[in-house]
Amino acid sequence: MGFADVLEEVGSRGPFQILHVTLLTIPMLMLASHNLLQNFVAAVPQHHCLLPPNLTDFKLPADLLLRVSVPFDSKGKPERCIRFAEPQWHVLSQNWTTKSLTAYENSEFNFLLLNQTENNILNVELQSCDHGWQYQQTDMTSTIISEWDLVCDLRSLKQMGQTIYMSGVLVGSLIFGSLSDRLGRRFLLLWAHLQMAVAGTCAAFSPSFAVFCFFRFLTGMALSGIILNSLSLIVEWVSMRVRTIVGTGTAYGYTLGQLILAGLAYFIRDWRWLTLAVSLPFYVFFFYTWWFPESARWLVLNHKTDLAVTHLKKVARLNGKTEACKKINTETLKSAMHSEMTNLKGSYTTLDLVRTAVMRRITICLVFVWFSTSFAYYGLSMDLQKFGVSIYLIQLIFGAVDIPAKLISTIAMSYIGRRITQSASLVLAGVTIVINIFIPQDLQKVRTSLAVLGKGCLASSFSCCYLYSGELYPTVVRQSGMGIVSMMARLGAMTAPLVLLLGDYIPVLPMVIYGGSPIISGIIAIFLPETLNIPLPDTIEDVEMRVKPERSKAEMNIKEAIILQEIAPLGQKPLPGLHITNEQ
Repeated sequence: MGFADVLEEVGSRGPFQILHVTLLTIPMLMLASHNLLQNFVAAVPQHHCLLPPNLTDFKLPADLLLRVSVPFDSKGKPERCIRFAEPQWHVLSQNWTTKSLTAYENSEFNFLLLNQTENNILNVELQSCDHGWQYQQTDMTSTIISEWDLVCDLRSLKQMGQTIYMSGVLVGSLIFGSLSDRLGRRFLLLWAHLQMAVAGTCAAFSPSFAVFCFFRFLTGMALSGIILNSLSLIVEWVSMRVRTIVGTGTAYGYTLGQLILAGLAYFIRDWRWLTLAVSLPFYVFFFYTWWFPESARWLVLNHKTDLAVTHLKKVARLNGKTEACKKINTETLKSAMHSEMTNLKGSYTTLDLVRTAVMRRITICLVFVWFSTSFAYYGLSMDLQKFGVSIYLIQLIFGAVDIPAKLISTIAMSYIGRRITQSASLVLAGVTIVINIFIPQDLQKVRTSLAVLGKGCLASSFSCCYLYSGELYPTVVRQSGMGIVSMMARLGAMTAPLVLLLGDYIPVLPMVIYGGSPIISGIIAIFLPETLNIPLPDTIEDVEMRVKPERSKAEMNIKEAIILQEIAPLGQKPLPGLHITNEQ
């Protein structure tokens, strides 16, 4: 008998689990809004150099003034970062007749125009936008780009802002992952909700770009804390028979969040108000998180059995299991988890993730899986303006494709297993990205459709790896393991924008890397053990026993024999049949 049996007695699929999972999933709706907020708050509007103030003396339409002040590119659009040092009046005569232009009743303008036209005077001296920029706010009325002029020489700061945010997510994976194994899931989840609310609110009122980046870093940290601890609280309170469905349902919270973000951004066009709108709900999440019980499994393994009994009785009452409520006590719970507690060490560290052969294989494989999934996902998702259509529409499409993708992933995980699903989703995503290399640029609809398909496959991979990783790691190091692999995912998200710089040298290289990475990781995923319909492991010994049962039993027998030999009285003969060598 183990904790899974105790959970079945108090109810593992009752009203408590329904309410518990629902309340933990609701915050996922807003996590997508923070993760993809950059697409809207940092949207780059069409812009050009601000016109010199002395040109307003000429009573000409704005488009004509723009023609003589700013050079136009080959596509007929004004250059973004340069302007003429002096107005080029002759440009107008190349497109309009002198007669139509001199109809404007401005003698000074007529003189300049005719003088430059007749004498073919051409002053092509250019200069930077010393007076600032003029923005055409078609998608957003205000963004951090137009707020702090993050264009031209400062355009790289846009990607820096996203990189800083993802750095926060990475740091949060490390900090919250390790601390929650020591301090508990519930306490860290409370802290993460509060940090997200406060940091998000402060980011909305940031007076400068540096301050904005600082608070975005803190929101990134909080996002990791919310994801890691929410998933652990969900997985450790439900039956293994419904873990796949529950895990996928939770992932759908992130999917719906992408659709919500598209709607919020469409109606809230100012970046400050949009940032505030996606941050305020976390104050509500913080207050109702106090209701959540701590993971009873974690409490027992951390020698807090009395509190675990209290929570289990509370769950039994909510699920209507009155008989189980009477039978659960400290002794029965310790007896049920005797095996797990016997094998439990005093403390565990990150090194335990690679200390044994099986744990080492699991960790290395998951590092590749998480990195490549996130790397390719954010390579496709974080620059919606490159698709040439409305950013609201493409965000809606990218969010909607997750619905069938995750449904297919759920069915596959339930019937053919986690390992094959994880591997297939990665390989298929990589193949669709690589195929896009050979599609002509003018077939924009085909290229966008392939990108959407690839993004759906990567969403399936994300849905699978969150559940799969939680099932592969034992309870004693589950959060540490999830923290490490999640850190690799954030590292992939941070690296993705930098790969685009390689396109300046070899145009197809970024797509080759974005596609090749998930294909390689999909092949590596084949070496992971299957977890379909297998109870959650509590200790590292459980993981070893599950993957290599015969070898693990032999090693445990040797360890027990060594212990008995060491405690035998002096002068007593060795146990019959026991021969211990240095190799053992």
